[in-house]
Amino acid sequence: MKNKFYVTTPLYYVNASPHIGHSYTNIAADTLARFYRNRGYEVYFLTGTDEHGQKIAKVAQEQGLDTLVFADRMVAVFKDLWQKLNISYDDFIRTTEKRHEDTVRWILDFLHKNGDIYQDEYSGWYCVPCESFWTQDQLIEKMCPDCRRSVEHISEFNYFFKLSKYQDWLIDYIKSHPDFIKPQSRYNEVLSFLEGNKLRDLCISRPKERLSWGISIPFSENHVTYVWFDALINYISAVGFSYDDKKFKKFWPADIHLMGKDILRQHAIYWPIILRALGIEPPKMIFAHGWWLTSSKGDKQKMSKSKGNIVNPLDIIKEYGVDTYRYFLLREVPFGLDGTFQEEALKKRFNFDLANDLGNLVYRTLTMAEKYFSGEIPQNIDKSLILANPIMKMMEGLAGRIDKAMLSVDFSSALAEIWLLINAANKYIEETKPWQLSKGKKTKELEEFIFILIEVLKKVACEISPFMPDTASKIEGQIKKDKIKKAPPIFPRIE
Repeated sequence: MKNKFYVTTPLYYVNASPHIGHSYTNIAADTLARFYRNRGYEVYFLTGTDEHGQKIAKVAQEQGLDTLVFADRMVAVFKDLWQKLNISYDDFIRTTEKRHEDTVRWILDFLHKNGDIYQDEYSGWYCVPCESFWTQDQLIEKMCPDCRRSVEHISEFNYFFKLSKYQDWLIDYIKSHPDFIKPQSRYNEVLSFLEGNKLRDLCISRPKERLSWGISIPFSENHVTYVWFDALINYISAVGFSYDDKKFKKFWPADIHLMGKDILRQHAIYWPIILRALGIEPPKMIFAHGWWLTSSKGDKQKMSKSKGNIVNPLDIIKEYGVDTYRYFLLREVPFGLDGTFQEEALKKRFNFDLANDLGNLVYRTLTMAEKYFSGEIPQNIDKSLILANPIMKMMEGLAGRIDKAMLSVDFSSALAEIWLLINAANKYIEETKPWQLSKGKKTKELEEFIFILIEVLKKVACEISPFMPDTASKIEGQIKKDKIKKAPPIFPRIE
């Protein structure tokens, strides 16, 4: 079988419009998907929407809409953004789809029969926005420890999943799989949490009298499934678990689950334990990236609607273009760390990296090909002679260096490698002084010079295509088999 690569994003909650954080995860996943496709892998790239739970039912009610009608509208908003950002997903799953709901019910039934789900009375503090239960000692100043909003006291019968039963197994698994959670700081965080706390069993149901919007529990007509239990199952319901064994065996385990660091615990603790209880191996890697913060009067803050500091991806791409946005997010900060989003920094990247370096190289090279050879790409070249050229040698090892960076999910380093070649090619032009070769009628050297630069452009277009698909197409569109067709500069400077 061909190599496969299965990459997922989290399911985005449809209670509000997508923002920079959602776009960051999807651009990263898309870049990985495109990279592995380019390398000949059979790729399955999954994204989607999480549509159950109290928050969504509440927002729909406030807008006077049927909950599913509201969810349909929000799904259209997400899909529209993914289209505009060039997100090449293979599958978009919604938790309201039959294939997902049937799989969730199958799993609940299996775990219940196996004794991993039991009923008990719950009495404690409940946070509606987070849809989470908390004990008295977990509260901070009588508020939810996650969102710092008020909680309400609840007593009710619910169903619980035996997380605690598998705690020792998970600790051992993490210790014996050092690449399971990335980056290293998140690995350390999860392991120290597990070693320092006793896991409580997970409440996986909500009574229908309090919340009817959810997947009904097969062994209780009075309960629906807790949204966090339901949503995680999408990673296997999308690839056929419980209904398409061939597809499931082909793509599972997932090669990488990508997400923001705020939902690491659900993915690194709940999810592997659910899979263990089902007898399924865990994903190969869980990667929790950092947040994009905003800077106000020297203070770095997480973006939030209440603070009114959300960056809307649509505004940025309208002003600077899709590939500039993609490039900035992937290049500016090592993937895994927090970054500060500043428009000035984006402008700087545009003018220096994209206009001066890449755009200039493309335009200058094609202009010289027009000027010296009427747009014909020199063909009668002694390939053995030019292989010794330092630029050709640099190109030779480029794919391997990019592969190494991408294996570590290090987009910034992969792009830096490509830019080393771009900058070396610009320097090569300055040092070779083609205008002097032309003046001295050194046609052979001039042919080799243009040939090498065209090869650089082809290589650059190929290697940046996962990161900047439109830009790669624009470069490739100007280089035909043996002729060039120059277009205006691809990144005109912003003054």
